[in-house]
Amino acid sequence: MNDEPRAEPQPLHKNEEIKAQSRFLRGRIREDLLDPASGTISEESAQLTKFHGIYAQDDRDLRVQRRREGREKAYIFMARVRVPGGVCTPGQWLAMDAISDAYGNGTLKVTNRQSFQLHGVVKGNLRAAIREVNRALLDTLAACGDVNRNVMCNPNPHVSALHAETLAIAKAVADRLLPRTRAYHELWIEDTLVSGGEPPEDEEPLYGRTYLPRKFKVVFAVPPSNDVDVFAHDLGFIAIADEAGRLAGFDVTVGGGMGMTHGQAETYPRMADVLGYSLPGQAVAVAEAVVAVQRDYGDRTDRRHARLKYTIADRGLAWFRAEVERRLGWELGPPRPFAFTGTGDRYGWTEGPDGCAHFTIFIENGRVKGATKAALREIARVHRGDFRLTPNQHVMIASVTPEDRPRIDALLREHVLDGAHRASALRLNAMACVALPTCGLALAESERYLPDLVTELEAEVEAAGLRDDAIVIRMTGCPNGCGRPFLAEIGFVGKAPGKYNVYLGGAFNGTRMNALYKPSVASSEIVPLVRPLLRRYAVERRPGERFGDFSIRVGWVKPTGTPADFHAQAAITDTAEL
Repeated sequence: MNDEPRAEPQPLHKNEEIKAQSRFLRGRIREDLLDPASGTISEESAQLTKFHGIYAQDDRDLRVQRRREGREKAYIFMARVRVPGGVCTPGQWLAMDAISDAYGNGTLKVTNRQSFQLHGVVKGNLRAAIREVNRALLDTLAACGDVNRNVMCNPNPHVSALHAETLAIAKAVADRLLPRTRAYHELWIEDTLVSGGEPPEDEEPLYGRTYLPRKFKVVFAVPPSNDVDVFAHDLGFIAIADEAGRLAGFDVTVGGGMGMTHGQAETYPRMADVLGYSLPGQAVAVAEAVVAVQRDYGDRTDRRHARLKYTIADRGLAWFRAEVERRLGWELGPPRPFAFTGTGDRYGWTEGPDGCAHFTIFIENGRVKGATKAALREIARVHRGDFRLTPNQHVMIASVTPEDRPRIDALLREHVLDGAHRASALRLNAMACVALPTCGLALAESERYLPDLVTELEAEVEAAGLRDDAIVIRMTGCPNGCGRPFLAEIGFVGKAPGKYNVYLGGAFNGTRMNALYKPSVASSEIVPLVRPLLRRYAVERRPGERFGDFSIRVGWVKPTGTPADFHAQAAITDTAEL
């Protein structure tokens, strides 16, 4: 534990001044939106629009061409829509479908944080798109930025009593941690854009004028499913059931985070720690206290060191717990036992205890487009239950009554969606972030490349007799960890165009990070690298042994216990092949 201040005071990061001077997230967004001279907005406004759920981007596929033509970049915007717990109505699904066609690129992205993303929105359409989102009783507020983002919750209602109670608390936490500024309503909802006067000092009672040092993520897990990857996030609540199967309370986890920077040893992914136990009625207060501690003690000088995981790593879990309990005015209880079995989704039809059924559709990398988009539109027009976005980027048609099931089943068969989940187990457990061409941080392809790589690897798993054996495989275009690659049994993290760091050894149930196996592997070398691993696993594994566990047992990688272990492994593989 080290709660000594840094040797010399450091200047605040420039973003802190932007936030402080923004008049609670207003800044010059209004003026930039009305400026016809450019298809984008200023750098300062681009930082502030993130709090409104909006990222300024450009189509990187067109950069070279437009530079040759002497034109500015092909500027576009991504808008992320909050969907707490991933639950939306059929009407909201239809609204998002229509908005993506009218104002976006015609596709609808389901994210691994159970939200929607609209891609390809040009500046002239941005305000109209956000207004339509709000007209559907959804919003983009705090879907990005230095605030708490979309609160995740296990979406599977086949354990309905426990799930319903947990989901209700997840939504209460989401509501409590929302920013209170009226800037969002002024800029995106009201009929006339106004800059507004100086807001009252108490407009943000939780966040204050400078909000949080960095983004903050909250999830709710319902064992035995760990589909939300509870240990990957700043704050987690693990539902604990009583003997009757109802919610007794939550084990609370803190300090997880997947982001890092290549070549920066002071940055690292980190698994969350179990902080203690809270009763259901205490969860909102616990969430607020944890956020407040990070608000007051998180690093505002170095954004690479600003996440909660570094606050806890620097000061220690005991200090953090004491500070949270001081603000609560009571002590957390000792953690209760829990067990996770996996992180994947339950595809196809599942039966609920209330007589309703639920159908989970496999959506590759969450990109809803073409025939699948049209089919889900037809289903939404007749469905009387709800839709649930899963943490693995898939879509559940939930709460289908016995009377409606034949009609839904017929539409699934008609549009050949009833068999999408019969893909290989490798594909069903694969996940990629967006990366190129829209993400400005991407170093390599991800969403556009992983399906082709999986196709190549499917030939290998078929040859090895592993077609039906689930192996969690994840790919990201950079090390920021949006696709949670550091928890995968096989993780690919973009290092440069066409090159990836390859990680092995994550736990199938999301309770152990992986470790670097080989750096900077060219895409053409991935299959030859992985082929002998799969074949050896098929021959030498023990009954029930998962690929990640096997990777560690045979010594391909060593378990990553600490940040030092993570970077020590990286140092070894940077100079020699394992």
